[in-house]
Amino acid sequence: VGHVAAQVGGKGGGRPDMAQGGGNQPENLSAALDSVVGWVNSKLES
Repeated sequence: VGHVAAQVGGKGGGRPDMAQGGGNQPENLSAALDSVVGWVNSKLES
């Protein structure tokens, strides 16, 4: 959540079983969501 929230001008948080995030740049949401696959792959490779 934090990865996407940072790209839309916000931040994420929550508990171990639930997360949420927000931001004030919703125009960046599409690109932020598109970046998730690459981010997940980089985490799996480390």
